[in-house]
Amino acid sequence: MPGTAPKLSIMNVGHHSTNTWVVSVGRSRLLADLGWWGHIGLLEADLKRKDIPLKEITHGFATHYHGDHAGAAQDLKNRGMKLIVTPEQLPHIEGLKRVAKPADHYTEISLHDNLVVPIAESRALLKSLGFDGAFVHTPGHSDDSISLVLDSGEAFTGDLTMPMMVGNEDAAVVERSWDLLREAGATQVYPGHGPVRPL
Repeated sequence: MPGTAPKLSIMNVGHHSTNTWVVSVGRSRLLADLGWWGHIGLLEADLKRKDIPLKEITHGFATHYHGDHAGAAQDLKNRGMKLIVTPEQLPHIEGLKRVAKPADHYTEISLHDNLVVPIAESRALLKSLGFDGAFVHTPGHSDDSISLVLDSGEAFTGDLTMPMMVGNEDAAVVERSWDLLREAGATQVYPGHGPVRPL
């Protein structure tokens, strides 16, 4: 029908118990978490099976810089994706190369060509890409954890610990991050591991 806005679509193309979310509004596509290091071929194959052209994923971000969520970032950049990074994440990117082993087949992330976007400017950036939402700094699992909250309520939270599962994390920090997500309008959690659940 003419004038009808394209619908939001969310598809999981993750592997090895780690979720990688393709967030689409029409042909505008954003990757929330970027997949395991050394497994770009699996990601490409899954995208092809699900009829999602990789070239349409123009931008992506990692919820945090651990090997299962950001390991394929440079491989995706090499295929044309622009990497969005917040200032909170910048100091953590190089940590990946310090923990990667040769068997991980990690492609080191270059630092000079990323799109660095302060949290306060994330809404404008996402709007320019076709998405209504914003990034929220949600430490708890790690200091560099960033969540994406869409205005329709979907929150991509990476490994932010559920409050009842807090172990070594600071419980007050974790609880505050969940409070921030609720304040941002989050109603459904799309986590880094496990199924989608209500907030």
